[in-house]
Amino acid sequence: MAFSKENRSGTINGIIFVAIFAAAATAIAQIAFVKSLGISPLVIGIVLGIFYANTLHNHIPSSWSTGITFSGKKILRFAIVFYGFRITFQQIMDVGMSGFMVSLIMLSTTFILGTYLGIKIFKMDRDTSMLTASGASVCGAAAVLATEPVLKAEGHKTAVAVSMVVLFGTISMFLYPVLYSAIIEPATGFLHMTPEQFGIYVGGTIHEVAQVVAVPASVPGAPEVMANSAVIVKMTRVIMIAPMLIILGIYLSMQAKRSGAAGGGLTLTIPWFAVYFVAMAGFNSLDLVPHAIVGTINEIDTFLLTMAMTALGMGTIFAKFKGLGLAPLYTAGGMFVWLVVGGFVITKLVTATF
Repeated sequence: MAFSKENRSGTINGIIFVAIFAAAATAIAQIAFVKSLGISPLVIGIVLGIFYANTLHNHIPSSWSTGITFSGKKILRFAIVFYGFRITFQQIMDVGMSGFMVSLIMLSTTFILGTYLGIKIFKMDRDTSMLTASGASVCGAAAVLATEPVLKAEGHKTAVAVSMVVLFGTISMFLYPVLYSAIIEPATGFLHMTPEQFGIYVGGTIHEVAQVVAVPASVPGAPEVMANSAVIVKMTRVIMIAPMLIILGIYLSMQAKRSGAAGGGLTLTIPWFAVYFVAMAGFNSLDLVPHAIVGTINEIDTFLLTMAMTALGMGTIFAKFKGLGLAPLYTAGGMFVWLVVGGFVITKLVTATF
């Protein structure tokens, strides 16, 4: 037990150690250049953690490992629950049926495509494939973190998935502003989108929340309706992580039963933290907590998520990546093409229907 009498001191020291790294990641994320790239402290945290794991990990007491593990497991789930304070059901209603349908279609198709490409085409293991798919289909690094406990995946596989999110999410930030002029300026034709449609397209296809916010901000004179639509659709995708994880837990339980691993009885794995996440979003929708306090909760939650990501990075040794080759890159690249091209077509068809 992490806080048993013999482990308590090491656990506390390990948590403090992770918190120091997370604080450094938070400070780096506030640097103007880094902020302009839309790189979240979560991503910086895992980079710092990986650097530590492959250089300095032999220079701290081994007893601290329980605190690092606690940060990557228990603190993670707590932080995912409070991520619900970023969302209200009213926001989802505001974007209408078209935004909801684009979110639902892009999440489900991207996750299925990524899992299929990873396992069947590029011969990756199940966990790395699903983690990479969850990052692209839902909300980037936070989705990878939320999916990891359901799969019971190893930390280095989570790091691989996050690295793919960082790579293709960053490409998106530079690509979409270029697409904006090609899509918005034509007055007619299949390529034309209204600012609201383009916002739905951005929110429905870009990986990270921060990247979705950065795209409209980088387009000079972008209408406010575009930025609002993008963020709301993105948050709709975020809240969909809860039903996705519950469905994934049911699927894994059924798969275990078929393989005989469940001992003949179906053991249903429900990620309760995902259920609590939806409940927290519902509570936030009641608008009972002052906005200033909600803002503070979100800042603390971001720090806790950064701690969790840093802890996962600290368990990532490069030697564990051997054998994966370019498969994660090919898998994430295939999903990226679908998000950009397929997402455009889906957005056009859905917004024309609803």
